[in-house]
Amino acid sequence: MSGRLLKKVLKEQEDQRIESDHEEKEEEEEAQQLNGKASINPFDLLNDDDHDLDHQEDESETFDEPSIVPQLKTKVGGVVSTSNQKSKKKKKKKGKEVSSSSSTSNVEKPLDAILESLSLDAPGKSADTKDCDNLGKPCAPSTLQVDPKFLNAENEMRRIFGSKVVRSFEKHERSGSSRMARGGRRSAYIPRKTILITPSEHWPRWDGSLSMEFLHVSEGYHHFRYVHSSSYRQAQSEFEAAKAIHDINAIASVLLYHPYHLDSLITVAEYYKFTGEHQMSAELISKCLYALECAWNPMFTPLQGNCQVKYSYETNKPLFTVLFTHMKNMDMRGCHRCALEVCKLLLSLDSDDPMGAMFCVDYFSLRSMEYAWLERFSEEYKSDNSLWLFPNFSYSLAICRSYLEREEPSKDALVKTAKATSTDLMKQALMLHPTVLKKLVDKVPLKDKVWADILKNAFFRADQVGIPSLDHLINIYVERNSLIWRLPELQNLLRDAAQLVIERLRHNSSDKKDWACVRKEAFSSEKNEYAHLLVSDFASSAPSAPPEVLQHFMLDPRMRDAAQHPVGDPMEGGHAPRNVANRNTLAVLLESMLPWVHYGDGDGGVEEENQLNGHGAGNE
Repeated sequence: MSGRLLKKVLKEQEDQRIESDHEEKEEEEEAQQLNGKASINPFDLLNDDDHDLDHQEDESETFDEPSIVPQLKTKVGGVVSTSNQKSKKKKKKKGKEVSSSSSTSNVEKPLDAILESLSLDAPGKSADTKDCDNLGKPCAPSTLQVDPKFLNAENEMRRIFGSKVVRSFEKHERSGSSRMARGGRRSAYIPRKTILITPSEHWPRWDGSLSMEFLHVSEGYHHFRYVHSSSYRQAQSEFEAAKAIHDINAIASVLLYHPYHLDSLITVAEYYKFTGEHQMSAELISKCLYALECAWNPMFTPLQGNCQVKYSYETNKPLFTVLFTHMKNMDMRGCHRCALEVCKLLLSLDSDDPMGAMFCVDYFSLRSMEYAWLERFSEEYKSDNSLWLFPNFSYSLAICRSYLEREEPSKDALVKTAKATSTDLMKQALMLHPTVLKKLVDKVPLKDKVWADILKNAFFRADQVGIPSLDHLINIYVERNSLIWRLPELQNLLRDAAQLVIERLRHNSSDKKDWACVRKEAFSSEKNEYAHLLVSDFASSAPSAPPEVLQHFMLDPRMRDAAQHPVGDPMEGGHAPRNVANRNTLAVLLESMLPWVHYGDGDGGVEEENQLNGHGAGNE
């Protein structure tokens, strides 16, 4: 092409660009006159140059992985750029950001619909949206959406104790880990970042033995199920063989070759919990969470509250067991806000609530001072207002209202009278569940003379209601929430409300029968529907067992002989498995966590290990 022809073509393109700019400017002026502000065309996003695309990619990388899609929607619907380079330069000079108005145009709707159809969390578009399925059916309430920044226990520890104390503790832990690994090869890889826990660099590499498959979409929820690989199924058969003979050593040996076998990790964690080694137990539970999260499906977005992992599937059960144990571990560490987020996650994963997280959520809300959230949750969960019938919510909502009354003293009287007072709610709780009072007096304990006088009344004298489900839930509530009632201000609230109830019953005895009818109607089943929930699982203190019982359990000769039968070759390279039946459980567990450290094989190391642990050969 000649230079003259090239100049002609360039001039025509320049004239067309100037003419289009002039037309666009006139259209913007006309729109300003009609609507009072410039209209924004969302399709101009498709014509952005490479610089803007790179800029958007850099910004998107700063967000956490689960929130990429919502942030993308915010960028598309919230900040819109134009394709005109000239107008971009003007906007950069002025330093202004163009945001979309609340009323979207007809042109914007198709683009939003396309983005939502491509989004993985379309059923839970926003925190305030309930109609989220293509069929128009409601999905999980917004109150069950999990905030990932509160899932990190280290952040909460820094807020409680300060960064200096936490850094000192972490430095001590790192020095201890380096001393343990000094005798062998250290891990040369960096573990993948996860949301639920922070993995240790000394953990074995994720072996991919677990995966998660997408099943279907039903009523706005995405359903998933965990899937086991062939190596994991082999480890499961070895675990079942060891479990049948109750050999903790054989169970721990499974972890030597399958470091992320969930049932073995859970069993050994339970053993260390009973021996008082709570830090080691929590470490193994964190290891389970790491394995479970590494297996997540790319479509699995549990923090949005729109995914279901049904407990009815056998492969899904370890997820609920581990999350419930992790929630209790966070409670023992004092990280109640983290425990609340884990509890919300448990509730969102299965609407049937197989672990009884519903009877813990009020406790963690009060301990983390999330009073407004608890009230909103009681009103929005499952779109009804029946949670106050449960013993834990009836009393916890009264406590919640009492704290909110102290935080909101400056509000108008009309706003205050819109909701019942804390005293009224406490009177209602005592009328509905009177047996809670006597159990709390014994459990806390409350030793003032006034409580003895209150319990002399016939209304508060009974120990049982006579309804199996309700009696069981009352026992769970007293076991879980007794610590809260040690505060003097709450004791005063309970005492004043109890005295008002006694005074009311003197003048109107028919109220007693009315509330009895309410109890019977709310809990009409003659069977205990919550028998699968153990009261001991909701205790604030960790269980323990006598050392001699645990020692006998480990050193039973019959169990050692049964564990010596071969269970297969778990080594990938064809190497013979080591004899770990007569070895110390701690050494076996350390090798599973630190595979580069070797503590000896077979019978040759038994005598040395027993001497280190204070056991002679004659004890066997």
